[in-house]
Amino acid sequence: MRSSLKGEDFAGSAMKHLLHETGFGATLDVRRRKSLHFEKDFCAVTADHPRPPPRRRLFALGRNELKGLFWQVLVVGIAVAVIVFLWSNTVTNLSARRITTGLAFLGREAGMPIADSLLAYNPRDTYFWAFVVGIANTLRVAVIGIVLATILGTLIGISRLSANWLLSRLAAVYVETLRDIPLLLQLLFWYVLMQALPAARAAWRPVEGVFLSNRGLILPAIPFGPPQLAVLGAAVLGCAVSYVIRRWLVAQQMRDGRPRPAWPFALGLIVVMPVAVSLALGVSWSIEWPQLRGFNFVGGLTLAPEYFALLIALVTYTSAFIAEIVRSGIQSVPRGQWDAANALGLRRSFMLRQIILPQALRVIVPPMTSQYLNLTKNSSLAVAIGYQDVVSIANTTLNQTGQAIEAIALIMAVFLTISLSISFFMNWYNARIALVER
Repeated sequence: MRSSLKGEDFAGSAMKHLLHETGFGATLDVRRRKSLHFEKDFCAVTADHPRPPPRRRLFALGRNELKGLFWQVLVVGIAVAVIVFLWSNTVTNLSARRITTGLAFLGREAGMPIADSLLAYNPRDTYFWAFVVGIANTLRVAVIGIVLATILGTLIGISRLSANWLLSRLAAVYVETLRDIPLLLQLLFWYVLMQALPAARAAWRPVEGVFLSNRGLILPAIPFGPPQLAVLGAAVLGCAVSYVIRRWLVAQQMRDGRPRPAWPFALGLIVVMPVAVSLALGVSWSIEWPQLRGFNFVGGLTLAPEYFALLIALVTYTSAFIAEIVRSGIQSVPRGQWDAANALGLRRSFMLRQIILPQALRVIVPPMTSQYLNLTKNSSLAVAIGYQDVVSIANTTLNQTGQAIEAIALIMAVFLTISLSISFFMNWYNARIALVER
């Protein structure tokens, strides 16, 4: 037994001596030491002594990161240099022409006539009030145009999906034709058409009290003063309170399942309350009918040819795009919703109003915002036909005062404010109708 162990020890020592002489032993020993060292470091790093993350220094960035940083600094530097150059050049040119900067000119007398103004205006008023009148004229076109374009576009979009072949084809022709014709050409077409209408003495009378001539569209009107505005404010307040009450009743119904009609509250707030305010203030209501005197009409409400042509062009052009948005939104509703409503025997009008359109609104509202913004900005084309909106009045102010920078800045501020207001309201409404997942 001892002889065999001694033989094994002798063989092992001989093998080590042979490996050491040939160099393989040293190599294996070094590899073994490195393996043990790595195992020890791994345990130390992961368990007892974690290494701090290496610091990233500017000169330690990669090649792509340095390249991106270089281009960012270069672009910012060029932008700053361009702004400084433009500012310096502008100040130099204004000083050479002895033009003072600032908004002090808004307090001077305007001296410009405004033919069609929603607000009372006199040429002796200031430039500031002239700008206010221009903003009111722009809002007059934009707000009424948005409402009419939405109604017309919705009807045409539904007509495109009608089972009536003739109705759907006519709606398709309307959409494809008006979308492909530039808005400026349509605007000029409607303006020339308004100018080709007969004179006031030979005006068309489609309905009693309504006249259409080259003087514009003349309608009966209700004179409005402070008492009438108070009654109108009561009606608006009644609508707002009725909406709040209706939401509360719907929440109560969702809680206990008992239906609670909201129409008695709406009737009392929207009808009874304004009538009570009218009786309390002793408001007298009358209709002012237009009458032809000489070569023009007196009384009533007159829509000037420029305003009427601009409104028609904006409404028809924008409604073609809205119709496609409505059509695509309705078609995005799953077919099973239609089949389920048909299986219940619901009328098509009730089905669209209560089932399909509420679901389609989630698809319709976002692109509709863009169309509302486009209609508002396209109203600046009014200068082509002589309608005095904020752009036209700003151009006249620029020519009279030479305050080009201030006039352009005011135009930009007005349209930016209107656009942001529309976007804010539409985003709020889109969030209200968004599908809430539980």
